[in-house]
Amino acid sequence: MQPVNLFDLAAQQARWLSVRQAAVAGNVANVNTPGYRTVDVEPFESVLNNTRVAMQATDASHNQNGVTPASFGLNEADDPKLLPSKNSVVMEEELVKAGEIRRAFELNTAIVKSFHRMMMMTTRT
Repeated sequence: MQPVNLFDLAAQQARWLSVRQAAVAGNVANVNTPGYRTVDVEPFESVLNNTRVAMQATDASHNQNGVTPASFGLNEADDPKLLPSKNSVVMEEELVKAGEIRRAFELNTAIVKSFHRMMMMTTRT
């Protein structure tokens, strides 16, 4: 049985969500640090658009042309709103981002659970 690409995609999104959660937590931790600039990761959609999907090599001797690994890193937010302390962290925006991340984790988990349940139902005979 071949691995299903949906599980790889869900794992990649979970890693992206973890990086984004760490960025938001860092922003919240530095809310009172003078001169601190808000950071965030690039949207997951752009990570997917920059990743080229190809057939998976099942043997070391197979050619791996065209596959680009997905990577994401932290970027300073564009056009930050600076506070008097030259800090750009707005606590309300960070809390909204944290809520989005939590909902995305829950959706990711629910989709993987449903797909796993569906696959298990097809294998039972």
